[in-house]
Amino acid sequence: MDWTKLPDLAAVAALTCAFASVARRGQTTTSRHWLTGWVLIAVHFAAFIFSSAPGAWGKIATDIGLISLISAGVLFMWASVPYRTERSSVWMLISVLATNAIYIVLLGFDHPWPSALNTAAILFGAAPLTLALTARRDFTHLLRWLLVGIYCVLAVFLLAFQNRPGNGLYIASNAVLFTVYFGCCVHVWYSYRERVSAGSLITIVGFLGWAMVFVLAPIAGFLVPNAQIESEVWNLPKYVVAVGMILLLLEDQIEHNKYLALHDELTGLPNRRLFLDRLALSLERARRMESKAALLVIDLNHFKRVNDTLGHHAGDLLLKKVSSIFQSRVRRSDTVARTGGDEFSLILEEPTNRSNAKWVAKSLMEMLDEPLQVGEHTLKVGASIGVAVFPDDAADIEGLCIAADLRMYDDKNESRETDAERLPVKSEPLPEFRSKENEGFKMIAHVPKI
Repeated sequence: MDWTKLPDLAAVAALTCAFASVARRGQTTTSRHWLTGWVLIAVHFAAFIFSSAPGAWGKIATDIGLISLISAGVLFMWASVPYRTERSSVWMLISVLATNAIYIVLLGFDHPWPSALNTAAILFGAAPLTLALTARRDFTHLLRWLLVGIYCVLAVFLLAFQNRPGNGLYIASNAVLFTVYFGCCVHVWYSYRERVSAGSLITIVGFLGWAMVFVLAPIAGFLVPNAQIESEVWNLPKYVVAVGMILLLLEDQIEHNKYLALHDELTGLPNRRLFLDRLALSLERARRMESKAALLVIDLNHFKRVNDTLGHHAGDLLLKKVSSIFQSRVRRSDTVARTGGDEFSLILEEPTNRSNAKWVAKSLMEMLDEPLQVGEHTLKVGASIGVAVFPDDAADIEGLCIAADLRMYDDKNESRETDAERLPVKSEPLPEFRSKENEGFKMIAHVPKI
């Protein structure tokens, strides 16, 4: 047994545990695939401890080690694919894993049949190309065609070099490994090309170095056969990639925490903290350009009734529905925020004025007066809206918010007085929510106004 691989196994096992600890705090599909890949890398080192065993056991251990190393690279590639949910993508993964495994098993024989090797080499390019062409009417992507191109080049290279006497099979096995990890480099670069960070740069460079190991090692063995290069030198890119991936996970978690600190978790809208920052910037721009900005404070009239009668889940769905309505009705330059339990705020940027702001408020009120489909229920809720314009109503944030709140409460009081005139003095119980199956029709659940 080759106990020199034991320190590498221990190092990779420690990195895998560290990776698992970081990934557990913000687990995603990508991090799970990465973690599986690193477990396979540990299996690769464990198998290579027994690769020097005599007879068939040594060959089996070598095959397991190489297949684990290649499968880890394929998983690293697939983790960076943005279209993993596509059915054809799953078949592409299976075909790449299968063709690599078949080829490695054939290389494990003392004298592999040339025809079998040639067939396996052709499959490297033919299988991905066939899948890509078959699925192109339903789905196509640049990254997929890059993968197909890489493996077609590999197929041509193998057909040209694998049957050479002497070191042909050695060159072929290194070519397969180079293709896998160069593909990892391409996929990670494509996924993180818009992110300029230490994690993305280290990971991309690490995968490129990992791929180049399978080019430089054969060249070094040919040019300086007597040179003793420690295995740790060739394993260094693995550790670089591990560090880069851990940094990527930490960067993702930091960005997610920043997002949660500034956004409402339920609706995804800016929260009060981000809203006040944007309001300050909006007023500063309006002050500098000597223009106007409007603030709308929107309060749902019967949100508590919905929570009490249908439960908090229905209330959450209602808030999501209302937030999507608001986002669809304002410009990109405007800001919609959830600033309270059932309170929303809207900042209207230039160009705007009081009449425009009142028109927007009227439009939103009309939309909220219409029945809204919320889960299995159709609800009719209203809203009270207060409008304040900078600098006409106030010259600072606090004054503007107070003015908008006061007008919102005035509007709410007016609606209550109007509803009181319409409703009889004797209170009536809330209507029951009857199921569609029992009634045979779709029922609109009107929440009575107070």
